[in-house]
Amino acid sequence: MDDLEGELGPLRDPEDEDDSAKGWKKQKLPVVSPVCEATPKETGFHQSTRMCLKQIREALLHHRWQEAAEFMACYPQMLEDPSHGSAQQYKETIWGIGTEILHHHPKSKLEDYNNIYEQMKHSSVRHHLMISLEHSFHLLLNGHFDDARRQLSVAESWRYGRETTTQSQKTKLIQVYRSLLDYMIWCDKKRTQHNSDYNNPEDNKDMHNYFRQASVNLREILRHPGVWDPLVLSFVEMLEFYEDHEEALKVLNDYAKDSSFPPNPNAQVYLYQYLKRHDCSIEEQRKVLKVLHVLVPSHELMLEYSSLLLQSENTRDIQKALGVVLEMLDFACWRSSLDVWKRLNAIIQKLQLQEDWRGVVSEKMALRKDWWPALHFTSFHASTDSEKNPELMTVKASLTKILCPDLNLKYTARTRGEDT
Repeated sequence: MDDLEGELGPLRDPEDEDDSAKGWKKQKLPVVSPVCEATPKETGFHQSTRMCLKQIREALLHHRWQEAAEFMACYPQMLEDPSHGSAQQYKETIWGIGTEILHHHPKSKLEDYNNIYEQMKHSSVRHHLMISLEHSFHLLLNGHFDDARRQLSVAESWRYGRETTTQSQKTKLIQVYRSLLDYMIWCDKKRTQHNSDYNNPEDNKDMHNYFRQASVNLREILRHPGVWDPLVLSFVEMLEFYEDHEEALKVLNDYAKDSSFPPNPNAQVYLYQYLKRHDCSIEEQRKVLKVLHVLVPSHELMLEYSSLLLQSENTRDIQKALGVVLEMLDFACWRSSLDVWKRLNAIIQKLQLQEDWRGVVSEKMALRKDWWPALHFTSFHASTDSEKNPELMTVKASLTKILCPDLNLKYTARTRGEDT
C-alpha cells in the first residue's frame, strides 16, 4: 500500500508547468511509467483493464477488501495482452496488490495465498526467488515450518538462463533462510524430545538429519565475509549440543578474528561467552575482551574485563583496569552505575599499593580534568545522588580528591536546584 501511488501512476503538480515557464530548474524524482492512464493507442481491452485498476485502487484506499478482490479477479487478464511484451510492470502490480488484499481480507485462506504466490512465481521469472522467499515467510507466520522449508529448498535449486550476480546473491539469501529454518525445526524436535519420556531412535535420527543439512549450508555461508550473527549462534548451539567443542570454537574464532570480515563487536562477545561458558583460561578471555574494548569501550562486558585484569599480579594490568573503567565512565550511560564506581574504587585501592600510583592516576586523568567534573561532580549530581542513591554518593565523594586533586569540586550535599 505504501508504494501504491507509485505503482498506479504519479500524481502531477500543476505548479510544475509554471516553474518550467519561468525557466526554473527543478530536480525531479524518478517515477515509474504510469499504468493507470489512457494512451493514444488504447483499445477497448486496455480501457477496461485500466478502469478495473482504478476501481481496485479506489477500493483499497477505502479498505473495501471484498470489492477489491472481485475486481482483482479480472485484472490479471492484462498479462494476456501481447502488445505489452513481458508485461513485467503488470506482474509486479498484480503481485503487490494481490498479496495486500489477501493480508487484509477477512475471509482469506492459506490456499488463496499459495495460489497467488504460485501463479506469480511461474509468470515472473525476474522475481521468482523473492516471491518464493515471501511465500515462505507467510508460511512461517502461520506455523507451517515444513512447508516453508520445502518452498526454500525448491527455490534454492531453481535456475533460469545464465546465472547473474544478482541471481547468485538472491540464491545465497535463500540458503541463509533455509539454514535458519533447518535450525528452527531442529530446535522444535529437540524440545519435543526433551519433553518426552520415551527416547525414540527415529526421532534422534530425524533431528540429526536437520543438523547435518543445516551445518553443510552454514559452513558454506560462513566462508563469505559478512555479519552472520544469527547463523553463528544457531550453528554453535547445535555443535555444543553434539559436544563438538573443537568445531564450535573454530567457528567462533574464524568469525571474530578473520580480518576479511567487517569489525563486529558481537563476534567478540560470542567468543568470550563461549570461553567463559567452558571455563577456558583467563588469559584467553582477556585477549578477547581486549579487542572488544578497542571496538566498544562502553560495553557492559568492560566491567568483567576490568575484573579479570584485577586478578593479575602484574602492575601494568592494574593500570589497564583503571583505564578501562575510566573509559566506561566517559560515557553518560554509566554515570550513575554504582557497580562501575565501586570497581573504580577497588582498582584505586589496589593501585595505591604501588609507589607511583599518584602519577598513574594523574596521567589517566590529564585529558579528563577539563570536562569530567561537569559530567560527574557538580552540586546537581551531589543532590541527585544523595537523594536517589546515597551509597553511590559516598563512593564518588571518596574519589573526588584522588581523581581531581587540584580542583575545588562542588560535589557536596546540597539541595536540588542550587547553581553548579
